Amino acid sequence: MHDLVIIGCGGFGRESADVVDAINRSAPTWNLLGFVDDDPSAENVARVRRRGAALLGGLEAFSSRGRGVHYAIGIGDAPTRERVASVAEAAGMVPATLVHPWAAIGADADIGEGVVVCAYAQIGSDVSIGRHVHLDRASQIGHDCAVEDFVTVHPAAVVSGGCVLGPGAELGTGSTILPGTAVGAHAVVGAAACVVKDVPPGVTVKGVPAG
Repeated sequence: MHDLVIIGCGGFGRESADVVDAINRSAPTWNLLGFVDDDPSAENVARVRRRGAALLGGLEAFSSRGRGVHYAIGIGDAPTRERVASVAEAAGMVPATLVHPWAAIGADADIGEGVVVCAYAQIGSDVSIGRHVHLDRASQIGHDCAVEDFVTVHPAAVVSGGCVLGPGAELGTGSTILPGTAVGAHAVVGAAACVVKDVPPGVTVKGVPAG
């Protein structure tokens, strides 16, 4: 089994630990050492302790002894995730790819390092998933899509076939991206929005149709 830490003990960090538990029930793979977090809230400290996991201190302190340890980033904010990945990799830590056994993965899908795929997520055939992408519960990525680094797809969001999600893009819960549409780098699609045309980089859209 490989030693693993999850960076960030907030909601998605603990959901990532659930993915680890599910993987290990299917095939023992990861030895979860605990969570690394620079400033955990009192509520999250209590939640981590209730699940019997360890808090290992902040990233800078842990990285000094973390060479060779695998890591997953359980932080939703893409710029923070990118910064954390840079620090971890400079320290010789190794990005882990975590795919829940109940996720559905199509033929010839390419899933990058550091990706977290939660339960019931679906990835279609010939999809490319970049580094440190988060695919939350029941999200769907259609055939022939390109999902670039540090994208966040929240629960039940649906990306139709042939779409491109630029680096750091964020899709809100229950949003829909119509076929062949591009969402630019660091753009945000609001919850339940329906995107019918390309979204420029850095823009936030919401509503039906999204605008």
